Amino acid sequence: MTQGKSQESRSGWGLRAIQWALASVFLLSSYHAQADWSALNMTKGVTEISEKVYDLHMLIFTICVLIGIVVFGIMIVSMLMHRKSVGAVPAKFSHNTKLEYIWTVIPILILLGMAVPATSTLRDMYDASEADIDIEVRGYQWKWQYTYLNDDPAQEIKFMSALATSQDEIYNKANKREHYLLDVDNPLVIPVDKRVRFLVTSNDVIHSWWVPDFAVKKDAIPGFVHESWAVVKEPGVYRGKCTELCGKDHGFMPIVVHAVEQDEYDAWVAMKQEEALQVYETVGKTWTMAELMDTGEKVYQQNCMSCHQANGEGIPPAFPSLVGQGLSIGPIGEHIDIVINGKAGTAMQAFASQLNPAEIAAVVTYERNAWGNNVGDMAQPREVNALITGEE
Repeated sequence: MTQGKSQESRSGWGLRAIQWALASVFLLSSYHAQADWSALNMTKGVTEISEKVYDLHMLIFTICVLIGIVVFGIMIVSMLMHRKSVGAVPAKFSHNTKLEYIWTVIPILILLGMAVPATSTLRDMYDASEADIDIEVRGYQWKWQYTYLNDDPAQEIKFMSALATSQDEIYNKANKREHYLLDVDNPLVIPVDKRVRFLVTSNDVIHSWWVPDFAVKKDAIPGFVHESWAVVKEPGVYRGKCTELCGKDHGFMPIVVHAVEQDEYDAWVAMKQEEALQVYETVGKTWTMAELMDTGEKVYQQNCMSCHQANGEGIPPAFPSLVGQGLSIGPIGEHIDIVINGKAGTAMQAFASQLNPAEIAAVVTYERNAWGNNVGDMAQPREVNALITGEE
């Protein structure tokens, strides 16, 4: 009699456990149908690779959830139906060969089922051949340089892309805009439905170029070039960040990519080539002090302020003060030289590949005449260009 009640009790507990599990699955699936899970899940992205990565992620996630439901379901049912309090008697056996075969073969099949699509996706991710456009992505502390490679070097487009968020926003002196720390002054522009190859490297320390909507994340390592690619299907603005700790302003290295239609892209290319021509023309121009100071202040804020600070006082000894001492009041030739070539063994970068001659002349002039330095001399773009090219 007691044994019959125990058996009935165990059956009742087991049935209720199954009912609870089914009810939980039903409630979760109903909630999933109504809720927006995009903020909690991996983005599906806008490229063929990003969609494949998303599908692979969801496949493996689903397999893991199902395994969890089966394993924990068996554990819970076993604990409820085979408790000592309901009269369960432990079975006495040493092993079960058939069961061991089953729980060995099934995981192998599951792993193979995940490996096949994963291998296919990885193979496609690393196939960066036959690109329509090649773009070199070069990391600097703390900005990006983009070069649109061309068989004719004169047709190449090169520019720096740096944080556009103002210092007032960063230091809570102004209201923060919508895309705080996520806007840049010069976004990368690419056409939709074209295969774009990214050649990622670095000029100083290790960075990492990450755009989640493209499923692209490549480390930028000095002396190495890592390839990736994307074919963006939809026009839009896509954002990313540097994901490798690279110094004090690591958090200030956003990435912004504008994907546009082909005609808009062609117009942008023509505009950039016209800008490059204008820069070339400024080299031979004689600039006034006012022009140099105005341009120099903008260049300083974009490229120098993170180290030497807005007031020029720096953070000694790593980032020396520019106020009333050192190169900023010394011989102007030495000042220009260190901006062009940097200084080995210090945080001072070489800016010859980052700034054009007019920008270097302007920022040198600004540093020598701002914050009360008032040296009074000026650097002209043609002088800087002669030092860079070695041509008089």
